[in-house]
Amino acid sequence: MNCLHRAWGWTSGDTILHCLPLHHAHGIVNALLCPLYVGARVVMLPEFSAAAAWNELLSLHSPAESRVNIFMAVPTIYVKMIQEYENKIIKNDRMRDYVKALCMQNIRLMVSGSSALPIPVLDRWQHITGHTLLERYGMTEIGMALSNPLKGSRKPGYVGNPLPDVEVRIAKFSQEGNEYDVLAYGNHKATQTFSKTEEEIVGELLVRGPNVFKEYWKKPQATAKEFTHDGWFRTGDTAQYINDSYRILGRTSVDIIKSGGFKISALEVERHLLSHPNIEDVAVVGIPDITWGQKVAAVIQWSGEGKLNAAELRAWGQDCMPHYCIPSVVISISDEIPRNNMGKVNKKQILRDFFPDSS
Repeated sequence: MNCLHRAWGWTSGDTILHCLPLHHAHGIVNALLCPLYVGARVVMLPEFSAAAAWNELLSLHSPAESRVNIFMAVPTIYVKMIQEYENKIIKNDRMRDYVKALCMQNIRLMVSGSSALPIPVLDRWQHITGHTLLERYGMTEIGMALSNPLKGSRKPGYVGNPLPDVEVRIAKFSQEGNEYDVLAYGNHKATQTFSKTEEEIVGELLVRGPNVFKEYWKKPQATAKEFTHDGWFRTGDTAQYINDSYRILGRTSVDIIKSGGFKISALEVERHLLSHPNIEDVAVVGIPDITWGQKVAAVIQWSGEGKLNAAELRAWGQDCMPHYCIPSVVISISDEIPRNNMGKVNKKQILRDFFPDSS
């Protein structure tokens, strides 16, 4: 928690709006224990409601000294709040200016985490509130490890650099999975790269520091499996260091699609697809293919008039992503893509539900 206090400037004068589940590190550590540790105020909603959240953020009934000035949420919550804003709050340009002015005046920090933040959501939220959401990276075993800066430029799609006292590596493991080469090393002061070109700085993210857990309860074999021989925790996520910042390309096991010699980030394909005006939500997975190894497949929640035309979608994709990233298999659904309380999609369940022959 100390590293978050230093990185995000927590003080006893802060007030955070809390609407996250308490069974997850985002809700229990970042949004509850951190503010309580410094004596800050926590406004807790019994359950998430976009209308109630907007009411607190706009501080329509709170005295100035206790108004909410910090908000943390998952991408799904921001999507729901954007929908509430567009459908029920905004009536005219004057109201738009009023909402943006209040958010700029009263709120000092807005954070997104727990799953990848689609760039269209980041852009729309910035347009509505004037705030560029702070993206960061963490997991239950390590707490928070990487963060965009509190002050300074925040790059869409990036999770910043190591937090204070945290060290990270990007590593390329041998086929046996025991030995590895270090492609990049970073701490909160600097990053060193050991690859010849930036394109090569892609591999598994390793983390070391006081934030890393000691062990899984009474599971010594599981614990040993998650650490390297020299004591670094293996996150299981593929990361890239580029443009002086880190990007998470996804879970190595389900989000990295190997097709025709290319390593494709499912999260990157999802970000591209979400820029289509008629795509409400999407989940991208790799399915087996005898020729290419894997094919890129997408389950799309289509919100436009008429039905999704896969051929037209592929033609559209040629203008915004490499040809090998364009989904060759597309399934359109009308219902919402299933997500858990933290807004995460279970890709293995997506494969079982929509591509049963892939397992």
